[in-house]
Amino acid sequence: MTKGSINVSVENIFPLIKKFLYSDHEIFLRELISNATDATLKLKHLTTIGESKVDYGTPKIEVKIDKEGKKLHIIDQGIGMTAEEVEKYINEVAFSGAEEFLNKYEDSAKDAGIIGHFGLGFYSAFMVADKVEIITKSHTDAPAVHWTCDGSPEFTLEEADKKDRGTEIILHISEGEEEFLEEGRIRELLTKYNKFMPIPIKFGTKEINDPDFTPKTTKDKDGKETTEPHKKITVDDIINNPNPAWTKQPADLEDKDYKSFYRELYPMQFEEPLFHIHLNVDYPFNLTGILYFPKMTNDLNIQKDKIQLYQNQVFVTDNVEGIVPEFLTMLRGVIDSPDIPLNVSRSYLQADGAVKKISSYITRKVADKLKSLFNNNREDFEKKWDDIKIVIEYGMLSEEKFFEKADAFALYPTVDGKYYTFEELTNAIKAKQTDKDDKMVILYASNKDDQHSYIQAAKDKGYEVLLLDSPIVSHLMQKLETSKENISFARVDADHIDNLIKKEDTTISKLSDEEKTKLDELLKEVVPSEKFMIQLEAMDSNASPFMITQPEFMRRMKEMQQTGGGMFGMGNMPEMYNLVVNTNHDLVNEILNTKTRKKQERLINQSLDLARLSQGLLKGEELTNFIKRSYDMIK
Repeated sequence: MTKGSINVSVENIFPLIKKFLYSDHEIFLRELISNATDATLKLKHLTTIGESKVDYGTPKIEVKIDKEGKKLHIIDQGIGMTAEEVEKYINEVAFSGAEEFLNKYEDSAKDAGIIGHFGLGFYSAFMVADKVEIITKSHTDAPAVHWTCDGSPEFTLEEADKKDRGTEIILHISEGEEEFLEEGRIRELLTKYNKFMPIPIKFGTKEINDPDFTPKTTKDKDGKETTEPHKKITVDDIINNPNPAWTKQPADLEDKDYKSFYRELYPMQFEEPLFHIHLNVDYPFNLTGILYFPKMTNDLNIQKDKIQLYQNQVFVTDNVEGIVPEFLTMLRGVIDSPDIPLNVSRSYLQADGAVKKISSYITRKVADKLKSLFNNNREDFEKKWDDIKIVIEYGMLSEEKFFEKADAFALYPTVDGKYYTFEELTNAIKAKQTDKDDKMVILYASNKDDQHSYIQAAKDKGYEVLLLDSPIVSHLMQKLETSKENISFARVDADHIDNLIKKEDTTISKLSDEEKTKLDELLKEVVPSEKFMIQLEAMDSNASPFMITQPEFMRRMKEMQQTGGGMFGMGNMPEMYNLVVNTNHDLVNEILNTKTRKKQERLINQSLDLARLSQGLLKGEELTNFIKRSYDMIK
């Protein structure tokens, strides 16, 4: 038996491991399973290239709980270690066996799937155990060895009688960490971190119907049929899927396979994804994965952290910020890359040039997929637009390259249910919606019902009106106005229609200048100035007599600041409205020429309330009073 001290550069590394190295004690199981997987994949590689003569077979990793003995066992059938290798890889803390292995077999081991960082990963066991044993037998003829350490720098190393190759790690669970002796807790962790490990993981056994047994059916004398019970057999309970969909080639998968994998990732998600994107690249970095577009809402607070990051099928985190562009964090799925640089605890992303390349690649791949879906089945793409637009609009705002590519598939729906690309839109409206200054005005509504009268006024002129109702559309319009030439967006209720798209011909007012001055003074005395600015306009006599509008700039800046952006302080500005009065309408002429002041005020207030009602501004007590006054007029 050998006794010795672990080669560490500080007095005692174990308190540091417990306190600083890992953010959560549960990580120990992920690390130990990862090491067992490494050991198994190493053996597979050595047998493949002829450096090991053992029969690789179909190895598995086993996790066992000894609740009575307060022990947790992790057993693999991998490469194992000699006494010298235990000295080197276990006693030399922070020396990574996987790293050395990759350096030695750099070319042939490129696709071996070695995870790495063995040294410190193993010592995470001391976060939950006050004593750890390793019983290991090398794939060579070297004798088995037994290593023991009680959480101090002291260890013992002696020969063992283990006959089968591989390694068994025994954790003597510390007081206060007994949760890791509960079957439910261990199963939860194995499912969370090791659900897609490339080596089968056994955790106990389970009973299933014997596939080779066919139950017999017999009839009694009355002709009643009885079928004998199905024969049960006990099999290993393999808790992981070693060959998840993302590790396969897209050509080998059908749509049903992608949907089945989605349900495997999100068993509590009942809605099917709209479509998927299979990522598969091996240069200039390695990256595989599958991203799913779920049904979206207009809620910007949609739950993120649904994309899982793996490193060689080992779960790392569901916080993929920095790797996946922010606008795509609303998607779901898996990304797996051995090239993503992580810190020693394998939990946090480290700044690296490769990460930017990965992020750019994912952006490009998503844009290409969206373009393909649009080109291949535009009708289906249009049906799904409302469910995916928030992601695409967010992407257009936050990623310049995505913005450029989105011209090919971003849609602009109209209030009548037509869908245009930006090029199609400009071609459709150019002739009619270009104003006297040669600027194309794109009209839009945010609510078909609330803005119905304004929409109708625009349609009466032969204008097209878009329906843009996402919470970030104000930002997108601002972006488009600065990126495209000679265009502007105007909501249909930002002014009366002739002012939104000004032409050379102007309507002449029926009122004289003197009459307009008198009308303006009268309106300002009756209409509350803190809520409305009076705007006299000569319009078509059939247009509304009173119309409430909200200036585009002020309203848009307020909306932008509410969702982040816009001009500082605009979000706190009070709502401002214009009262546009049609000087050519008969009712306005009647108001001006009515002899009694009381009747003038009644006509103005009733007309104002009607205008507010059409804009959805009349609510609560004011709406109740308006209805009561209307009934009084009928009597």
